[in-house]
Amino acid sequence: MTDVDQLKSLGLDVEVLNLREYFDKQTELEKKILEFGVIWVRGGNLFVLRQAMKMSGFDNILKNILKNDILYGGFSAGICVLAPTLRGMDVMDDLTVRPYGNQQKIIWDGLNILNYSIVPHYHSDHPESESANKAVEYMIENKLLFKVLKDGEVIIIE
Repeated sequence: MTDVDQLKSLGLDVEVLNLREYFDKQTELEKKILEFGVIWVRGGNLFVLRQAMKMSGFDNILKNILKNDILYGGFSAGICVLAPTLRGMDVMDDLTVRPYGNQQKIIWDGLNILNYSIVPHYHSDHPESESANKAVEYMIENKLLFKVLKDGEVIIIE
């Protein structure tokens, strides 16, 4: 069962937005997002997600709309992107994946919505669990604030 199916099983009306369809269309994307009360961001490659957020303007939109009554949630990369930096997460996600063209530079800055990084899949039955341990080592060695999440755990911020 996918995360979309899980959300639907809770009785939520789910609409999937593909940020690629909104590249260079920030105003259009913002109008669409303001129709919703909840934003759920799926996982995947953190660096690809961050690039898509920048190219669509979602990063700027999110910072503005979080001041309103809107709920943001997600898993894996969808939460990691909220950190001040994406450094250390490159041990979990492949930096060579460039679906939007090789001219796109790696974005190391997170959205800086949280003041710490999140390392997902820590001590979990997940293929990235071992690399999560390496990310934790990087965070400790570089004195970065972070929290770990095992699969199934959540952080709630009001």
